[in-house]
Amino acid sequence: MEEVRGSNPLVSIMVIKEELVYDSRGNACIIDVTSDVQDLVSKNELENGQVLVFVPGATASVTTIETENGLLEDFKEMFERMIPGKGDYYHHDDNGHSHLRASLLGPSVAVPVAGKKLLLGTWQSIVLVDFDTRPRKRKIIVQLTGEK
Repeated sequence: MEEVRGSNPLVSIMVIKEELVYDSRGNACIIDVTSDVQDLVSKNELENGQVLVFVPGATASVTTIETENGLLEDFKEMFERMIPGKGDYYHHDDNGHSHLRASLLGPSVAVPVAGKKLLLGTWQSIVLVDFDTRPRKRKIIVQLTGEK
């Protein structure tokens, strides 16, 4: 954990960096990280501000989605239709499609925080999506910014 605080004693502004690590199966594996991110908001007592959730790497993404099983299958199928896993790509490793899918979705999402709670919709979850072709450990960086 890294923390930076503002110099005004009347307002405590913080910037904190945390890391979370997950085991992924790859191949569009979707991991719901919402509760872990909310736990970091609570642990660090972020009252109001925002949370940035970022995945380093070129074959994974972070987004929000409802984690209903049918929708998650639709989500995976959407990427298979748009960027087929068996396509002919100039990137000749077996994961050219993984790079393209991740770049399309993006590496991060920002979520506002108020009253120490993530301001997500009723069914909205923060998810890590690993598009690579093999199992691996995936790290996400969570940066909390705002008032304590």
